[in-house]
Amino acid sequence: MKIPRLSQLTLGVGNLDTAVKFYETVLNTAPNMSFDGVVFIELPGTWISLYPLEKLAKDIAPDVPRCCEGFGGITLAYNAGSKDEVIAVIDRARVAGANIVKEPQETFWGGFGGYFADPDGYYWEVAWGPMFAFAENGELRFKDSV
Repeated sequence: MKIPRLSQLTLGVGNLDTAVKFYETVLNTAPNMSFDGVVFIELPGTWISLYPLEKLAKDIAPDVPRCCEGFGGITLAYNAGSKDEVIAVIDRARVAGANIVKEPQETFWGGFGGYFADPDGYYWEVAWGPMFAFAENGELRFKDSV
């Protein structure tokens, strides 16, 4: 069975207002706040939703354990169109209050990138790679498939 797409990624957040302000600044995208208690950031391909962590855990199951401290083994990624865009996104994250974990730099795989952690501790990689391009609709592609 093939899964055709990842349509939405929900982040459980400690403070919804703080998370909304942070992501609006970093992603430079107005959030959709039309629905009470949840916020959607409508991006090409995959949306991000922000939902209070306590409510998200309760929605899954009444006794589901909440996440732990530190690195949870997953990163989110923002693929940029250039090295300058990587720097600009990291700078916006810094201004928004992110913890810059790794300043933008050349990577071992031939790209350029850095890492930040959002106010809830989710790690983001911001990277540019020579093998990536964007389709007309904004979706990430390998250059040979655009």
